[in-house]
Amino acid sequence: MRTRKYQFTACLIGALALVGAACAPEEEEAGEFTPGPLGAITVETGAPIKIGLIQAISGDTASLGTDQVRAVQIAIDDKGGNLLGHPIRNQVEDDLCKAEGGTTAAQKLAADPQIVAVIGTSCSGAAVPAMEILSAKGVLMISGSNTSPTLTSDLRGTKGAANQKGYLRTAHNDIIQGQAAATFAFQRLGAKRAATIHDGDPYTEGLANAFGSSFKELGGTISLATAISKGDTDMRPVLTEVAASTPDVVFFPIFQPEADFIVRQAKGFPLLADTKKLFGADGLLSDTFIVISQTEGMHFSGPATPTGPAYEEFVGKYETKFGEKPIQAFHAHSYDAVNMIFAAIEKVAVEEDGTVHIDRQKLIDELHATKDYQGLTGTLSCDEFGDCADPKIDIVQNTAGQRTIDQVRGNVLFTFEPPER
Repeated sequence: MRTRKYQFTACLIGALALVGAACAPEEEEAGEFTPGPLGAITVETGAPIKIGLIQAISGDTASLGTDQVRAVQIAIDDKGGNLLGHPIRNQVEDDLCKAEGGTTAAQKLAADPQIVAVIGTSCSGAAVPAMEILSAKGVLMISGSNTSPTLTSDLRGTKGAANQKGYLRTAHNDIIQGQAAATFAFQRLGAKRAATIHDGDPYTEGLANAFGSSFKELGGTISLATAISKGDTDMRPVLTEVAASTPDVVFFPIFQPEADFIVRQAKGFPLLADTKKLFGADGLLSDTFIVISQTEGMHFSGPATPTGPAYEEFVGKYETKFGEKPIQAFHAHSYDAVNMIFAAIEKVAVEEDGTVHIDRQKLIDELHATKDYQGLTGTLSCDEFGDCADPKIDIVQNTAGQRTIDQVRGNVLFTFEPPER
């Protein structure tokens, strides 16, 4: 009798369990995807995984963006054009290397809820407004060429004024480039007095200030810290000020076309006529600037050109696909950036019968958690502010022996590596 009672009780409990399971809330069913606080991208069967690019692809800085767009195309080719069984598609928008361009480009990409992530911008000045727009939509952006400290941090733990959630970069922080250029100017060129010129852009102003701070820490004097305005063509007033301050070196990390007018008009000032005193940065390491005759003798700072079999293989693919070698300094950084995104997507994606869900918050977190990623540009690890680079800065010189941008970048006089962060 007791046995039959226990059997009845067991059956009743089992029946109630089945009823409870049938009535359980739908969201508790095993395997169902639930988006996080920033939402998610759902890629239906057969639909593409979409990556946005915001790059300078027109005007005087077009080589900067074109080089990075090409690097992303090679990275997509290396994946066979597919990720998680879905075709990879990219949408390229022009940042014009201006804040206005960054705003327009970001608005276009943010309007498409299927954009998973963005590679960009080319220029730091475009990144500031672009990231305000993208961050509000939960869209991450990782740049291969933004270097302004304001976008991440001062590398001492202080958050940059323009730092936004979801922003990362594989390019160096210009605190480091400023140290490199200042160290070379002070120790190798023997400069004791230096003048700096910027144009108000977050990149140019940030790098000029970083150079000035490091130069003074080394024992040098900043004879003049001045600025021009974008669009200026008559540089004689500012060059008059610079010459009057009697500098041993003039550091002007600005862009074309304004830099073109500076180097051409500097010849009219005896103190500045020696082009070895003129010092530019990565924004001027382009095939359109080094061919100007007045740049012969100039020094430049910029990211070190990668070495090794993997990079040589990349350059071979680049030449085969585009008929020339890389034309700027940041192509490898964008190649690493997009591959880091692909790796993060593969880790966080939830697949359901051909459909892929990508949680935006988890994607951002996964990228920030990147540690010891082996890229073309070194071993990359990301910090809380988005700096991921393994920075190495070369100082190169444009002399009569160099005819191409590749040759100028190869004429390395000094390489700077900061202490481990």
